[in-house]
Amino acid sequence: MEPYRVVQWATGALGRSAIRAVLERPDMMLVGARVYDTGKAGVDAAELAGRPPIGVPATADPAEILALDADCVIYAPAAGVFSRRDGVETVCQLLASGKNVICMSGLVYPQAHGPDLVAELDRACKAGHSSVHGTGVNPGFMADLMPMLLSRLSRQISSVYSRECSDFSGHPSWRLVHRMVGFGKTEEEYLAGLRDARVYMRATFTESMHMVAAALGVTLDEIDCDVAHRMASEGFDIAAGHIPKGTVAAARWTFNGLVGGRPFVTAEAIYKADATRAPDWGDPGYAVRVQGRPSITLATDVDWVSNGISAAAAHAVNAVPAVCEAEPGIRTYLDLPMIAGRAATPYRPG
Repeated sequence: MEPYRVVQWATGALGRSAIRAVLERPDMMLVGARVYDTGKAGVDAAELAGRPPIGVPATADPAEILALDADCVIYAPAAGVFSRRDGVETVCQLLASGKNVICMSGLVYPQAHGPDLVAELDRACKAGHSSVHGTGVNPGFMADLMPMLLSRLSRQISSVYSRECSDFSGHPSWRLVHRMVGFGKTEEEYLAGLRDARVYMRATFTESMHMVAAALGVTLDEIDCDVAHRMASEGFDIAAGHIPKGTVAAARWTFNGLVGGRPFVTAEAIYKADATRAPDWGDPGYAVRVQGRPSITLATDVDWVSNGISAAAAHAVNAVPAVCEAEPGIRTYLDLPMIAGRAATPYRPG
């Protein structure tokens, strides 16, 4: 069988990790990379990820990616598919060009956004005989896939709750930590950008909540969103730069999917610039609870995964074969078979 020809769209920390994962797979071949920094254009795609060159230059021109003969594009821009005006349009162009798309920044459950988006994606998939799949860690695993898996152990389910508390002290991207999450901003700057942040966060987590509800046979009436933040009591440094005293250092987003006025699906996302300096809202880690008969709880601490960026990249790369072999169209976790990782080649225990 010929290897799957894969393109990496965006080569930040997440994209570079995905490139390394593709290069390690004997059933995959990296055939292209889309970069946003023109200084990276022309650089070997493997070298961008710290690997020996493979003769595949990166490009800053989307048209060159569209013209490539490729099976799958791993779409991972930092801004996210819903925070860019052309995000969905770009995904549709890729799909119409005959490339399957695995999106790491949305489209986990496009049905949550209504029939217009579904129709737009379906048209692109039909034109290119391709499939689109959204994945990630949260959303994309803990807020959606994990509750659905745990629900198999319960009956008469009355509610589902997921919690993420992330420590960003080791994250290297100032663009993500400052511009997207909002750490290091004054309260005035943070509140001024909160409207756009709400749009992006609602778009992202709404998908997960509607998918969980659909899997459990429930239709949500509406989704309520609440956000709170905390300021740094002193200045400190993290991997992405300096967080000045009196700027935003932590935030908590709470989403409640309501049925009959009561929460049925709840997702809580807590982000901290440095968890040791922001004690409110608990310690880093993940938790999922399915309230039913019996009730099921899964909780992890900060060490549940040794590298979150690598885990998110692996989740996308491991999905490539299933997405490429799927029938054309929108393919969520409700449509695809169980996706597992791949043993090392040659197999190395431990």
